[in-house]
Parts: sequence; C-alpha cells; structure tokens
Amino acid sequence: MNLRTRLAIAGGSVVVGALVLVSVVLYPAVEANLRGQIDSSLVVAVGQAPAVAMAIKAKYRMSNAEPDFPAVPLGIGSTQLQIVPDPVRIGPSTQFVDLTARDVAVANGTATAYFRDAVYNGVGYRVYTAQFPGSPGVLVRTAIPESDPVPTLRELAWLLAGSTVAAGGLAALASRLAARRVLRPVGRLTETVELIRTTGDLAIPIPADSRDEIGRLGSAFAAMTAALDESVGAQRRLVADASHELRTPLTSLTVNLELLAENLADAQAPLLAAEALGQAGELRTLVNDLVDLARYGQPAFHTEDVRLDLVAERVAARAARRAPKIEFELTCAPTLVHGDPDALERAVANLVDNAVKWSPSGGRVRISVKAGILDVTDAGPGIPDSDLEFVFDRFYRSPAARAHPGSGLGLAIVRQVAEAHGGTTEAVPCQSGAILRLVLPVCVEHAEPR
Repeated sequence: MNLRTRLAIAGGSVVVGALVLVSVVLYPAVEANLRGQIDSSLVVAVGQAPAVAMAIKAKYRMSNAEPDFPAVPLGIGSTQLQIVPDPVRIGPSTQFVDLTARDVAVANGTATAYFRDAVYNGVGYRVYTAQFPGSPGVLVRTAIPESDPVPTLRELAWLLAGSTVAAGGLAALASRLAARRVLRPVGRLTETVELIRTTGDLAIPIPADSRDEIGRLGSAFAAMTAALDESVGAQRRLVADASHELRTPLTSLTVNLELLAENLADAQAPLLAAEALGQAGELRTLVNDLVDLARYGQPAFHTEDVRLDLVAERVAARAARRAPKIEFELTCAPTLVHGDPDALERAVANLVDNAVKWSPSGGRVRISVKAGILDVTDAGPGIPDSDLEFVFDRFYRSPAARAHPGSGLGLAIVRQVAEAHGGTTEAVPCQSGAILRLVLPVCVEHAEPR
C-alpha cells in the first residue's frame, strides 16, 4: 500500500470517526428533544381539558340530559384525552390505561402530576396524569403514542448513516487527490535518489525548490550527496596520489632486495641493505602519515582546552634535542584553544620539523604564538610565490623539495588538523626563509607575553 492510499484511508477514517461521534451525540439529543416536545404537548392538552369538558356539557345541555363523561379517551389529533370524574376504582381498565393509587392521589391533590410510559392494546403511550384544572377529585390523563417520533428518528438515523458514509468517501477521495499533489515533490526526490543509486553519479542535482519540510528534506539530501561526492573525490585523489608516491620507493626497495638475493657475498651488500632499510623507513613514514591524514579528517574523540603556547614549547624542546645544530627562538604568549591535544601537537610538530628540514646548519627557527596564531619561520631558501598556495596540498613537493626526504603529507596533515578545529593555514610571503602559519579559534586570550 503506497503512501497516497494510506493518507486517503487516514483522511476518510478521521472524517468517518468525527461524524460517528457527532451522530452518537446528536441522535440521543434529538430523541430527548422530541420526547420533551411530546411532554410539553401533553401538558398543553391538560390545560385544554376544561374547554373539552365545557363542550361535552353543552352537548348534553342541548339534549336536556345529565352530562356523562365518556370512559374511553377522546382523540384530539394524535393526543388522547381522558377525564375521570370519580377515580375510586383502582385496577385494570378496559377503556384505557389502568388506574393506580398514585392516580387517585393526584386527583385528590396529595400527589403531583407525573409522566409515565404505558401500553394499551399493544400500543405504547406516553401518559401524563394530572388533577383536572380547578376541580379537586377529578382526574385528567393525556397520552400520545410513542410511535409518533419513530419515523422522524428513523429518518434521522438513515440521514446520519448516509452522510457519514458519503462524507467518508468524499474525504478519502479528497485526501488522495491532495496527497497526490503534496507528495509530487517527494516522488521527484525519490526518482532522483533512485537515479543516483542506479548511476552512482553523486553530481546529479536534487530538486529542493519549496521552503516547506519537503524542501528542507531535498536540501538535506543535496547537502549530503555533495558532502559524499566531495568525500569520494577526496578518497579517489588520495588513493591515486598515494599509489603514485608508493610506487617509487617500492620499486627501489624491490631492486635492492633482488640485488642482495643474487649475491649476498657482494661487497655492495651492506650498502644495498642500508638503502633498503632507509627506503623501508620512508615507506613506514609515508604509511603513518596516510593513517594520520585519514584520522585527523574525522571528528576528534577527545577534546579539551589546550595551551597552544605550551604545546609549541614542548615540540621545540624535542626538536632541539634531535637537531642540536639548529637554534630555536620562542616568543609565546599564553593562548588557550579547544581541540584534540594529540592532533594539535602533531600539527605543530610537523610545522617545526619542516622548518628544521629547510634550515641550514647553524640556522635559526623562530616560533611565535599569540592570539591563536602560531607562526614558524625557518632560515631556508624560501618558497617561490607561485608555490605558496600549494604548500599545504597533499603530496605536493616543489622541485627543490624532491631532493629532501619526506612524503609530502606533513603540511597536509597540518591543514587537516586546522580545518577539523575550525582554523586555517597559510604560507606567508617573506623576503628570506619561509613563514608557515596556523590559525585556531581562541577560547581565552592572554595578552601578557611569557
């Protein structure tokens, strides 16, 4: 069952339920209203009893006879009127409804008038018993057959039933037509998503024209496919670049190992083994950089407030131990950022290692931290202006850099970490050396230098 049919059934069911509820309330209300009207007409008929009695007396006066009220009720329209001058015989009656002690009490004025339902000759009556107006001891009873309102109630029942069924059908039809129109954008969105699934082309535009919930859904799908397309493209580029970078050291390592296997007694064997170990180390470094690049592209599992200036001091101290011929100069102000401490330390270490690699023996590496900006300046040959925008790209290595060891991923990891923390990276133009900058959002800024 499709969604349009379910909406049609739901719409029709709601209308039918509402009308059934209205019918359940309306039918008893109409029935009670009709009964109230009958009771009112019975009371009015009692008020007309003196006029009826006078008419009977006048008839007997014209015939010079004593007036004798008939025991059988008189029919006035659908209303039956019975006058009992001396209601003393309590019990069954062949003329009308039986007399009771309560009827006698009403005639004597010791009980109030009342209504009751009774059956006479197989016909149900609504009976009103009261004292004859102005004549204590005289009883008057009016009655109306209970079958009188039945046709009206039957017509009302059929009307309510027919209206409920017809309204339910019309509501279901209208709901289906409305659902077809409302769900048309959903159908187009579904067709587009199915086309993307079939073709695998994430660049297919997703319709998101309206501003309602369906438009928001389309915008969310469009954003999702765009992010997925970018992720897939980045993955393909990474695989292509990694395969290209891995091919050269693997080929060289294979050649050296083959030469070693041909003649282990060769005098060049130690040199070949050393080169093989060096190339294996380069491969290990490249693989580790690839793993870090993928890891830092994901949300951090642990974040906290980090003193960026203290991170820079720790990284500089380690670098000074590894490169004793390089001088380090630090200008760090207390700077608090929020992020993954391991990722931030790796990014700062990559910047410092890059500066150490390009600085000559006896050169100076300057590290500056202030207001969320970390600058690392080396004493190397500098970066051509044409290469500044590519420095932080993955696997990018300028012609001069290809003579130095490295995978071309260190600065790409720096950019990845910066973007994961809402920051940026930049290669700042300068006359001598190179200035690489890492900018991160600051939690608390301290202006006092250390």
